[in-house]
Amino acid sequence: MSDDLMRAALNAAERGWHVFPLRPGTKRPALHGESACPRTGPCASGHRKWEDRATTDPDRIRAAWHRAPFNVGIATGPSGLLVVDLDVPKDKSSTDAPCGAATFKALCERTGQAVPRTRTVRTASSGQHLYFTAPAAVRLHNTAGTLAPLVDTRAWGGYVVAAGSAVDGTRYEVQGPALLRALPDWLKRTLVPPHPVNRPAAVAAARVHRPYVDAALARETAAVTAAPEGRRNATLLRAARALGRFVASGDLTRDEVEMPLQRAGESAGLSATECRTTLHSALDWSITHNHARTGVAA
Repeated sequence: MSDDLMRAALNAAERGWHVFPLRPGTKRPALHGESACPRTGPCASGHRKWEDRATTDPDRIRAAWHRAPFNVGIATGPSGLLVVDLDVPKDKSSTDAPCGAATFKALCERTGQAVPRTRTVRTASSGQHLYFTAPAAVRLHNTAGTLAPLVDTRAWGGYVVAAGSAVDGTRYEVQGPALLRALPDWLKRTLVPPHPVNRPAAVAAARVHRPYVDAALARETAAVTAAPEGRRNATLLRAARALGRFVASGDLTRDEVEMPLQRAGESAGLSATECRTTLHSALDWSITHNHARTGVAA
């Protein structure tokens, strides 16, 4: 098993993809988080996250995978990849709920496009990862449900589990030809916001920098990242409710809360869909209740 996983990591690195170890049998990074950073070794000059430490160096890969049967994570941004993640519904009781593959196919049909054929990896949950080379001219980031329900993307700030890894005893496997295609232009146009040509710039209200707000955001994000199995969703819910008051007060935007908590929840082992659903309801609740309290106080 260790040899197979090391080979999977080396094969990915040979393609120019930057890899890092995931905890054996899981999708969670095996590297330490910021709160536990010893500030030594690679982090001597400051904490380096998994995206910064991902590598194509075969010697570093062999040294890491000799230690344990780590699964293989591919940092999509540094690897020049954009991966479309077609998820499956988590509620197994409903057989009518469409999967990500179905909603993505419907999107393609609505736009008059064929479903792109590119390197495809079947995930442990029977979903699919569609690999594309990312456009060099624009820096794409992760999205959650932007294209269609149960369709997420991984680019800068994201990672995918490489083929050859196994989660809950099920391997990630390449399906069909392994040929890697460039991201289609129509998908790129959907993911890249329109350039604000001749559009008057919106003047944002000046925000007073409050160190305790930044500290609260860092603290809650770290708590979600380190949440143990069985407490992950509850920790994410509590963090979103705690930080929602800063959205209600105008100290943080919703994106400034939602994006780091989404990444933290996925790093802890929750699915993108679980994180998105929990964050949406928790932030809505917190913003509504904190606005209500503000009105009463006034």
